[in-house]
Amino acid sequence: MPIAREGWPYILILLALGGLLGLRWLWLGAVVASLGLFTVFFFRDPERVIPVGDGLVVSPADGKVVQVIPATADGPLGSGATQVSIFLSIFDVHVNRAPVAGRIEAVSYNKGDFLPAFNDKASLRNEQNCVTISGAAGRVAFKQIAGLIARRIVFRKRQGDEVGRGERVGLIKFGSRVDVFLPAGTQLRVKVGDRVSGGSDVLGVLSGGGR
Repeated sequence: MPIAREGWPYILILLALGGLLGLRWLWLGAVVASLGLFTVFFFRDPERVIPVGDGLVVSPADGKVVQVIPATADGPLGSGATQVSIFLSIFDVHVNRAPVAGRIEAVSYNKGDFLPAFNDKASLRNEQNCVTISGAAGRVAFKQIAGLIARRIVFRKRQGDEVGRGERVGLIKFGSRVDVFLPAGTQLRVKVGDRVSGGSDVLGVLSGGGR
């Protein structure tokens, strides 16, 4: 299975350290090597089948839908938008994908706190990276939000870049959350409690009037 390139330094260090420690303390070496193997699992980057269709918004992340609420007026799309929050456990794939095809209109990074990602205040106070994409059917935004353990948000694109629906755009290391902002008129396809896969599961269908 493919591994996200950002994971290789962690994997190689843990496996090498485990091997060295195992020369003297077998049990300790086994523990560290096991952490290295789990890190391989954590940074896995499976291929996904991207759905085709006008106005489809796919999930930018794997995880569980924990909120579907009206977005605040000071959110990236303003009032009338809907916020869908997805919690990623340490067992979920942490590679993030573009929810729609289009041009990256804005990228805004804010360094912040590290509250548990399931905490409602995490969307406001935690380290986060907000991305707005302007597509053919409207504008969609998403926030990569660091969690209690996560200390590094990775975003590989820049403002002005073109992205495809479901294209890999970054990741959040070691536990996190992603908030997705859908414009007014979007037909929702998910509810609280649903599990979604990044790039392949549809969150909603844009009406075309969300610009």
